[in-house]
Amino acid sequence: MNVKNKTIVVTGGGNGIGRELVLNLLAKGARVAAVDVNEAALKETTSLAGDNVNNLSTHILNITDNSAVDKLPQEVINTHGEVDGIINNAGIIQPFVRISDLDFSAIERVMNVNFYGTLYMVKAFLPYLKKRPEAHIVNISSMGGFVPVPGQCVYGASKAAVKVFTEGLYASLMNSPVKVTIVFPGAIGTNITDNSGVERPGGSGKETEESKIKPLPADVAAENIIEGMKKNKVRMYVGKDSKLLNILYRISPGFATKMISKQMESLLPD
Repeated sequence: MNVKNKTIVVTGGGNGIGRELVLNLLAKGARVAAVDVNEAALKETTSLAGDNVNNLSTHILNITDNSAVDKLPQEVINTHGEVDGIINNAGIIQPFVRISDLDFSAIERVMNVNFYGTLYMVKAFLPYLKKRPEAHIVNISSMGGFVPVPGQCVYGASKAAVKVFTEGLYASLMNSPVKVTIVFPGAIGTNITDNSGVERPGGSGKETEESKIKPLPADVAAENIIEGMKKNKVRMYVGKDSKLLNILYRISPGFATKMISKQMESLLPD
């Protein structure tokens, strides 16, 4: 779907990939409803919109609040006249700890934001999207949704749930005007650790030092996602690491798991 003159809703639009998606969509001539729980972050996104700010609306919303999400489609339609697509980008990671040390409150928070937030958005907007001549749903999973990452077991489970949910959604909407895309980003240059309220493993910056693959800039990731949306791609792997691990995990799951575990070992407490 070409996004020009379309109205697209982006969750997590206050920072990271979400902010870059908002700015990129605006630059391509779309109308955008940016959703985030952080008012200050949305204001910063607005300040960066420049001449395109008149095509931007911001919505302070907790996507884990089902009743609030249910009201969002009409708010967007009241502002922009219609809604043609949603990009479910909002997500958080868990503390870098072993599952035996992970509090249930953290487990529920991750599942609520990553899976239920995505589910609530789809359920709320789908009736409106089905009425459009063409529409699009983009759900952002993660590389961790198809390969195991020690210290991020619940995060991975939440993103795997998004993966399978989206694949089922694609199958059920094949004969409708609504196209569906699932995205698997690898390491992206964002502040997801800080934005998730998670302490950086091993101290500030250590995870960057440990990584052998340079994170993909968030604006490049956003451009790739929107291009995939334009081409109606069903599945996207964003970043060299995601593409490589997709192939490697299919060929040898055991080898890929050992490789990831070795890289993550120093980031986990004893």
